Amino acid sequence: MKPESTPETSPCDQCSGRRSFLAKLSIGLSGLIGAMMVLPGVAFVLGPVVRRKKEVWRAVGKLEQFDNEFKLVSYEDPSPVPWSGVTAQSGAWIRRVSDTEFIAFSITCRHLGCPVRWVKGPELFMCPCHGGVYYKDGTVAAGPPPEPLHRMQIRVVQGEVEIKTTPVPLTTTPLKASEV
Repeated sequence: MKPESTPETSPCDQCSGRRSFLAKLSIGLSGLIGAMMVLPGVAFVLGPVVRRKKEVWRAVGKLEQFDNEFKLVSYEDPSPVPWSGVTAQSGAWIRRVSDTEFIAFSITCRHLGCPVRWVKGPELFMCPCHGGVYYKDGTVAAGPPPEPLHRMQIRVVQGEVEIKTTPVPLTTTPLKASEV
């Protein structure tokens, strides 16, 4: 005689249930760990695309301080972090054209971000690192810079000269390997 099978679950069926649960649990945890590893990279790549540039008006001096010569002024970066220290300071070259008109350029060279200096004699901005030269209107005179100096907005409020600060891009056009 054959033994009758009982409708109760056999030990093999219980193992199958546990295996299925553990398989689903390990797949879910693996997916969670994978997402935790990938999300920071995705945020790093897409962050600058969706983040607005922080624009802040910074006072840089009294109206009487500026004349027809370029003057170097320093200001705090628009979005410094508490630990940036001295690197939170940036600068601009400002020249008063008339009673109500000013010109302001960032000191950052558009080639690789070195600080440019104003040379009064030939009336040129010069980058000491890679030989970049700009005319007094900010356009490229010589060297590797692909674009003119970044021109900044400027205003006068109650006798105080203010510039609109933003993070300054090095360049908006990609550099070729031979230009670096």
